[in-house]
Amino acid sequence: MAKAPRRGPYICGIDAALDVVSGKWKGLILWELNAHRVRRFAALRRGLPGVSEKMLTQHLREMEADGLVLRQVYAEVPPRVEYSLTEHGRMLNEALGALGAWGTERIRREGFETVDVAETSSGSDGLQAPPGGDG
Repeated sequence: MAKAPRRGPYICGIDAALDVVSGKWKGLILWELNAHRVRRFAALRRGLPGVSEKMLTQHLREMEADGLVLRQVYAEVPPRVEYSLTEHGRMLNEALGALGAWGTERIRREGFETVDVAETSSGSDGLQAPPGGDG
């Protein structure tokens, strides 16, 4: 069973921020949607090696509820669903840039391996660049 999203009370701003990015895949979903602006579910899943359909669905629902992701459904046959970042999601992605830069430096310093996701790379540091290491 998925945990219900917290809504406070929070100890500090870091606590509130980490509440909405908790989970292994949320930061990578932010990065992927920032790099490509709009993605369909299958393209998101291909861009996140190792994520299960169930986990991606769960995280996207939570991120939509938190106002980070917009889910656009098109009334077509077959139905088409596209995901993109809201302004709130773009602001969070930008705020996490310094953390991503710290992680990139850690990868370099410790000599960790990275996953090749060249197809989704946008060529800058932080969450706007390819993730590396153990995610």
